[in-house]
Amino acid sequence: MSDYVIETRQLTKIYGDQTAVNAVNLHVKKGSVYGLLGRNGAGKTTIMKMILGLTSVTSGEIDVFGQNVKGREKKVFPRIGAIIETPGFYPNLTGTENLEIFSKLRGTAEPNAVKNALEVVGLPYKDKKLFSKYSLGMKQRLGIANAILHDPELLILDEPTNGLDPIGIAEMRKFIKDLSVEQGKTVLISSHILSEIAMLADDIGIVDHGALLEESSMKELEKKNSKYILLQVSDVFKASLILERQFQLKDYSVQDDQTLRLYDTSLDMGAVNKALMMQNIAVISSQLCNDTLEDYFKKITGGEGIA
Repeated sequence: MSDYVIETRQLTKIYGDQTAVNAVNLHVKKGSVYGLLGRNGAGKTTIMKMILGLTSVTSGEIDVFGQNVKGREKKVFPRIGAIIETPGFYPNLTGTENLEIFSKLRGTAEPNAVKNALEVVGLPYKDKKLFSKYSLGMKQRLGIANAILHDPELLILDEPTNGLDPIGIAEMRKFIKDLSVEQGKTVLISSHILSEIAMLADDIGIVDHGALLEESSMKELEKKNSKYILLQVSDVFKASLILERQFQLKDYSVQDDQTLRLYDTSLDMGAVNKALMMQNIAVISSQLCNDTLEDYFKKITGGEGIA
């Protein structure tokens, strides 16, 4: 059995002569919040639509809950809740009335499903306010209530904070985090806002021009948002041994066959350089760096970065 709730292999979508999604290998772990980050038009929504069967797959495979989706849609999709683009509701009905209709259409068995879903997102039950009178934040909350109505194991949320004010964004972030931490839901969420994904996600996938450029945990990415010493030497392997044995250094990473990143900036670099040279290891350069996550995204996407 796979450790991943969602796993894609070489997932590709081509429209005519345009490749919208290019050979994406996605790995979403159970109980995690996975952030799909990229500019508008990067391919995030198309990836989600293919997972949900809302658009056809040109090539590649999709596994959800450890099994290939193709041919098993009726078993897999009822276990998923989703918001893709703008949630559609009847404007002349209340939030409760809307959810009651969707509950019947979906065949939700739990008698208090509508009330429970509204409580989770902080909306009143049996309120008289029509959906047409809802604020954008209330509409987004009702969309999430509809997505969790049938108590799904997996939530797929496309830009759920889009258009919200700062208070609405903070509330939405709390809803999503609580669903993961307190209820054990797995959440795949897309956004073009770097700061929001950074505060919410456990793991992150960076999408640009339809390609998944990097997939990593937020802990690993946060190391790129801190001060570090960039050390270039003639022999990375020998230098690593000396740093570990003589300086008890554990928090470092090897970038290539000549470059190390040392995340302990309190190191006495004079002593380090001397120790390396005594073992005939040439120190090419050492410098203190302070890259931000924004710098990192600009570097790997080759552009102006993400909001």
